[in-house]
Amino acid sequence: MTYQSILQWISIRLAELVKINVDQIDPQLPFDRYGLDSLSAVTLIGELGDWLQLELDPSIVYDYPTIEQLSKYVSEQINGGDA
Repeated sequence: MTYQSILQWISIRLAELVKINVDQIDPQLPFDRYGLDSLSAVTLIGELGDWLQLELDPSIVYDYPTIEQLSKYVSEQINGGDA
């Protein structure tokens, strides 16, 4: 899975969760700027892990608080450090 495909998936799913158009999502803004609460964050990370068949700790959304940072981290986990 590529960095770009992960970034796109997270952007689309975040837009669905917070009920805004995906065009309004800026991958550089923190998740909390979109009003993502802890339940939604857990949901997002759980679904991302399911999609990627990867076990992800829900707290990573706090360690990697933007779509860009989270996408880079996850793609490095999948690709062994090569985003």
